[in-house]
Amino acid sequence: MVHAYGPHIFHTNDDEVWEYVNQFMSFKPYVNRVKATTKGKVFSLPINLLTINQFFGSTMSPNEAREFIEERADTSIKEPQNFEEQALKFIGPELYEAFFLGYTRKQWGKEPTEIPASILKRLPVRFNYDDNYFAHRHQGMPEHGYTSMVENILNHPNIEVKLNTKLDPSDVEDYDHVFWSGPLDAYFKHKFGRLQYRTLDFERIEKSGDAQGCAVMNYTDEEVPWTRITEHKHFSPWEAHDKTVLFREYSRSCEPDDIPYYPIHRTDGDTLLEQYQEAAAAEEGVTFIGRLGTYRYMDMDVTIRAALDTLAEWRGAHAS
Repeated sequence: MVHAYGPHIFHTNDDEVWEYVNQFMSFKPYVNRVKATTKGKVFSLPINLLTINQFFGSTMSPNEAREFIEERADTSIKEPQNFEEQALKFIGPELYEAFFLGYTRKQWGKEPTEIPASILKRLPVRFNYDDNYFAHRHQGMPEHGYTSMVENILNHPNIEVKLNTKLDPSDVEDYDHVFWSGPLDAYFKHKFGRLQYRTLDFERIEKSGDAQGCAVMNYTDEEVPWTRITEHKHFSPWEAHDKTVLFREYSRSCEPDDIPYYPIHRTDGDTLLEQYQEAAAAEEGVTFIGRLGTYRYMDMDVTIRAALDTLAEWRGAHAS
């Protein structure tokens, strides 16, 4: 199974969301163990005790490593205002420059000082040898893939799917209610301008055997043009394949005809987004949902949680 739009590992602490997706597909246990290549060496991510000992050529214990990193951290930063300050405050300059500086520039096309600190808060630092990228109690992969899972969700007598059918804002009055999950600015025909996104290009590579030995390998050096390589056979280890499919992943600015992936939020705010949010709040008969409709970066479980909550709120408000 190939994740055509980049790797997606389902992980959540939300029991209701986990039960929801398991209605439509059985999930196989899966642990995401990410590796990173920097300066010609391979390390374990997220930063953990093995990463620290490998990087600094040491054999520190958890307490020793914690004290070691605290000595390198910039304690003068009280309230980090951007990505760089967040990193320097918690891991110091060496680990920041090795694992985050170049990768962030490639991924976002901006300086880390222009990016909100909240983005780095998603990435943990561990003072043990736990290399599970996520810390959620529910983690797994749909046994037969996300395509089959979504087909099962849509297989309901009350659901009619129409492909290649555009909805114009003038069509809203023809429906009891519209839940819009497309780009927020596209609904308003970009009347205030275009919101900024990053998009991804994927270079497919086919080889024999096991090409890189793991599912995800990040490339943190800025001079390497791709951000990571994913080898998809490792996402479904219960299957056996003689050949293998990999993707090199490149991040760039999203043009009008591209698929938008990541909304770009800036430390100095976004007046354009505020204009669209005000317009959305004033729109009658429409609820804006999802990553694109709310212009937020959300994992799958958070997106589903938001959809379930939005529907519950809407049904409560329209109960007869």
